[in-house]
Amino acid sequence: MRLLGNTEIKCPQIIYGTSYLGNLYRELSEDEKLSLMQEWFKVADGKVMIDSAGKYGAGLALEVIGQGLEKLGVDPAQITISNKLGWYRVPQTSAEPTFEPGAWANLKDDAVQKISYNGILECWQQGCELLGGKFKPEIVSVHDPDEYLMAASNDKDREKRKDDILGAYKALFELKEKGEVKAVGIGSKDWLVIKELCQEVKFDWVMFANKFTVYHHPKAIVDFMIQLEKDGVGIINSAIFNAGFLTGGEYFDYRLVDPKNPEDQHLFAWREKFFAICRKHNIAPGDACFKFALSAPQVAAVALNPSKPQRMAHNKALLDQEFPEAFWAELKNEQIIDTEYPYL
Repeated sequence: MRLLGNTEIKCPQIIYGTSYLGNLYRELSEDEKLSLMQEWFKVADGKVMIDSAGKYGAGLALEVIGQGLEKLGVDPAQITISNKLGWYRVPQTSAEPTFEPGAWANLKDDAVQKISYNGILECWQQGCELLGGKFKPEIVSVHDPDEYLMAASNDKDREKRKDDILGAYKALFELKEKGEVKAVGIGSKDWLVIKELCQEVKFDWVMFANKFTVYHHPKAIVDFMIQLEKDGVGIINSAIFNAGFLTGGEYFDYRLVDPKNPEDQHLFAWREKFFAICRKHNIAPGDACFKFALSAPQVAAVALNPSKPQRMAHNKALLDQEFPEAFWAELKNEQIIDTEYPYL
């Protein structure tokens, strides 16, 4: 474990995502959800850290976490909960939830976005209630501020939305000053939004999603990570498989890709070369993605979202496993990894 930036929070190298507990794409049974949660503690060397959000199943994931931890007899001191705020549960009045159609299975509630000073406090309060009171988030952030900005209709609207985000962070840092939370951060798929907001907000931590992976690690991001560390900002890396494409999936950065589409063919060519090198060295592509994601010394942890308990023990064992230098060298020689990447 290491401290998350300049905070007092001890951060394990693996943080567990919880979207599956909110019925992402399919509904797991109660027993399946409990077994996932139980495995967090089986494989942990110390305190467990998880990442959740009011958006996950319109608050269902938070409810499942609070109830499940109670059933498992977990002491609050054994777990650190991060809650991404900005979505608020409301009654479902249509056949399907409106907030993210097609992504969530068998929900009974809907969610609306509330990003503002007052709105984020409402989300915070509701999140604590959904967790049941015994377990409280120690780490908070605004959920997907990049998407909120991207939805702007023009420059004036973007400025208003940015003010909404800054107001939300003002509220979160006031919660920190009161001792209600211990760390305030930002997660984003667009790392340039993190960089932009870092000019105005002194974050405790940041989370990159899709943007520091074995496929995508430009020098500009590496340099930014070095600066964040100098500023005492902790870094969490997530979405390290580029939405599953790097391990054989059909989606790249949440977009369905087609090998027959000329604009996508370079992705498939890259992946085939990557897979061939992995086969040659008898290394699973997902394991290579995982090891790369932790290779930069500035990265405190990787956030993973396994839906099968046995995967957690495998990932834990990988932490202490060294891959042959020849493997990384060949990835560089074949320009799978940037030849100037300094840490492998």
